[in-house]
Amino acid sequence: MSFIAIVLALSLYRVGVIAHLGLDPYVDEAYYWGWAQSLDWGYYSKPPMIAALIAGSIQLFGDHLLAIKAPSLILYPATAVVIRQLGCTLFDNRVGFWSGLAFLTMPLTATLGLFVSTDAPLLFFWALGMLLLWRTLQRGTVQQWVGLGVVCGLGLMSKYTMLAFVGSAFLVLLADADGRRQLTRPGPWIGALVALAILTPNLWWNWQHDFPTLRHTAEITRIGVGERGWNMDEFVEFVGAQLISFGPLLMAGLLWAFLRPQPGWVEPRFRFLLLFSLPLLVIVSLQALTGRANGNWSAPVYVSASVLVIAFLAQRARWKLAIIAVALNAVLGIAVYHWPDIVQLAGKTLNGRNDPYKRARGWNELVGQVRPQLAAHPDAVLVGDDRELLAQLIYGLRPSRYARWQADPHIIDHYGLTVPLGTTSGDPVLFVSIRPDIGDTGACFESVEKIADVDVAVYQNFHRRVSIWLLKGFKGY
Repeated sequence: MSFIAIVLALSLYRVGVIAHLGLDPYVDEAYYWGWAQSLDWGYYSKPPMIAALIAGSIQLFGDHLLAIKAPSLILYPATAVVIRQLGCTLFDNRVGFWSGLAFLTMPLTATLGLFVSTDAPLLFFWALGMLLLWRTLQRGTVQQWVGLGVVCGLGLMSKYTMLAFVGSAFLVLLADADGRRQLTRPGPWIGALVALAILTPNLWWNWQHDFPTLRHTAEITRIGVGERGWNMDEFVEFVGAQLISFGPLLMAGLLWAFLRPQPGWVEPRFRFLLLFSLPLLVIVSLQALTGRANGNWSAPVYVSASVLVIAFLAQRARWKLAIIAVALNAVLGIAVYHWPDIVQLAGKTLNGRNDPYKRARGWNELVGQVRPQLAAHPDAVLVGDDRELLAQLIYGLRPSRYARWQADPHIIDHYGLTVPLGTTSGDPVLFVSIRPDIGDTGACFESVEKIADVDVAVYQNFHRRVSIWLLKGFKGY
């Protein structure tokens, strides 16, 4: 079977899995959908690529959940195709084939492939950038450097992690005599200027809004914000996430490739792959050890690692191990996709402790119970005090007016940045909160009336609860 046929079959299977699981929008999917309704050069926590992709997908496929997920459903398989080509270019067709499959079936891709996220375009542009850089190193024309600059710029507009690609590319040039000569020519610098030019609108947007994306990044990484120090628990959790993300046997192969007695730094192809995997992995690991790091922050490592491990095992005639590693990941991915079915076949009942998809359940029913209250007060401004709840309400209800309760001057999401409730936002307010009582919020209004409590029992031990209040006469915070 051809590689493209396998990619198409797996992609259709993922679409079927999404339908079978019966998921509601994940919180970030509803959040990004809102961004796509108001395209801009930047957003509170991310550059604009994900919003543009979702907006384009909705235009092509319609405004429904699969259309929101389509960028991930398309880009992860496309990334696997690019990785296959990278493996073919660096080594041979067999290495390319299994490298592409290694990426397509690893647990990280299997999981992220069900939900839209900024990692989808990031990994695609990272893989395409690696392929273009290797070809550019062989020829080095200005046109090739411009093309690479475009890819880097688009990657930066997807997620700032693409800066690590630029760093790895610079290391690749420094590590090779021909690369060092390239640095004395205009090509690489023209490419860098092209990438910067593409990123400039986002930098301008950040400057206009007091750099919220950069401040958010500093907050979640605790760089200059919050306490830093040795955090072994965070580090162990991060290491465990990497083992799960790449799969146990592929991770063992990657460590073997890193630690082998005869280093791969001498051979240009292996050095190229190592420089696009090891530096970022070390940086994010140190971040986890001294601050905080999510498991997916190192995701680009596995673009290079997919080729590196397969090529390394092939070089040692360990093809059987390579194939078993990929097959094991495929089985793990199927198990994750059908975990609810496996639980039920085992005679167990799904609940809030054993359902990995619980964060994408119960929202449609919750929205359905809030809808009559909004319909009964059509002139009200829908207001929420929680990003996750507000994103789901806006996606499900499509209100004409909405705002975020922003009593705290410290902004923590895009709603607080763009639609904070103010004295000119409108009156009355339909306030929906995850809190059972209104607390200090009521003191900011002349009239306070609780009109409903909503309790959605997703499982016996997992509920979605909100209280709904009709508030009039906002006096300010």
